Amino acid sequence: MDHVNRPAIPLARHLLRVRDLIDRAYAEQLDLAALARSASVSPDYFSRSFKAAFGEAPHRYLMSRRMERAKALLREGELSVTEVCLAVGFTSLGSFSTQFRRFVGQSPSEYRELGGHEELARLPSTVRSPSRSDR
Repeated sequence: MDHVNRPAIPLARHLLRVRDLIDRAYAEQLDLAALARSASVSPDYFSRSFKAAFGEAPHRYLMSRRMERAKALLREGELSVTEVCLAVGFTSLGSFSTQFRRFVGQSPSEYRELGGHEELARLPSTVRSPSRSDR
């Protein structure tokens, strides 16, 4: 009976916890139903609420985290593309490559060959390291 007297945890707090879970466990098999359960709401309501709170759907947020980590691993160059694929939670190299191209605009191999330098070149000069003339 004492659970009746406890105040309900606000949805925003649940959503923050789920976002933290995704950030921490992006390489695990996280599905919408499990994430919604951890927020104590239905999958549809969770998806709408997550998007309203963070500006993107839960699946897109998860893919963004995985792609950011994949890009870092590819730049480091210590793992093969297949090992990077598995390290960030994909079980299929084909689906990883497709998603990577969709998010980054090039294949994982192309990204590795360029070392992410194309992305750096698109950043404003104030973000990149200073040139000799700026020193």
